[in-house]
Amino acid sequence: MTLTELRYIVAVARERHFGRAAEACFVSQPTLSVAIKKLEEELDVKLFERGGSEVSITPIGAEIIEQAQRVLEQSSAIREIAKRGKDPLAGPLRVGVIYTVAPYLLPPLVRRVIELTPQMPLLLQEQLTVRLLEMLRNGELDVAVLAEPFPDHGLATTPLYDEPFLVAVPRGHRLAHAKPVRSEEIRDETMLLLGTGHCFRDHVLEVCPEFARFSPGSDGIRKSFEGSSLETIKHMVASGMGITILPRMSAQVEADAKGAGPICYVPFLEPVPTRRVVLAWRKTFTRTAAIEALRRAVLDCELPGVRKIDQALPDSHPGSRPGSHPASHADAPPAAPQEPARAPARAG
Repeated sequence: MTLTELRYIVAVARERHFGRAAEACFVSQPTLSVAIKKLEEELDVKLFERGGSEVSITPIGAEIIEQAQRVLEQSSAIREIAKRGKDPLAGPLRVGVIYTVAPYLLPPLVRRVIELTPQMPLLLQEQLTVRLLEMLRNGELDVAVLAEPFPDHGLATTPLYDEPFLVAVPRGHRLAHAKPVRSEEIRDETMLLLGTGHCFRDHVLEVCPEFARFSPGSDGIRKSFEGSSLETIKHMVASGMGITILPRMSAQVEADAKGAGPICYVPFLEPVPTRRVVLAWRKTFTRTAAIEALRRAVLDCELPGVRKIDQALPDSHPGSRPGSHPASHADAPPAAPQEPARAPARAG
């Protein structure tokens, strides 16, 4: 039994296809198939049911593949320990980011990481929360930037910032340039939402639960319409097709203040709905210095309107760095701590 064979069976389990698994492992399909057959003969069990267009995993195969994943992760940890002896920040860091954060956080973050730790390039992946969690568990990612809440599955987490929500309306809308609003004031509007699977969609529906389904008697796209990205939805708002709720960093508030943009951004009344953005990683991941470097880089970025949270990593050594008090890097005026969107949403 070899680590290479274990990598092959994990790849087949992930791809459910021998050809795609071979491509992912950069070998020919016959090479991969022969190696897996050799392993099955050595173990005297059948790992996969071959037939049809998709490969299925046998019950005993599922247990063996799960153990193989742990073995591969531990073997990778040995390499990381050796690297850490030379430079704890040496080598790439595989970072996943949810779609509604990536376009607004990554440009300043990548620049800052290059300045602070050029020896640690970021390998970036944009995905939905459920996929990022799966990639973390499988060892395909080292760390992910997620918005709470999510099922942690034993992950370690540390908060980065709290981000308030705004209502985005077309210029000329009745709410444009209005005072802060309550969620009740937008119940009769055409709400433009992200599609199912986006965690920010769930955040919006907690603020305005009445948009969770089409209402009887609604006409056309009234009440809800699903878009593929925040930028797509913003263009639809600018065209007068409806309104939406956005996280603060995606909003061009400065252009709105100058009257230069096609969208007006209206704040919520207190308590303002927010989301908490965090770093999440496997508790077995050994490069905690790299996680800390990434966290510091986020705190050093200019992130308009959010309340940054400077909090020590879990199980970090006391005195390893100065300060662990929230909001010591705030870009927004000091404010009372806000809960994630779900708490004020229920109140509204």
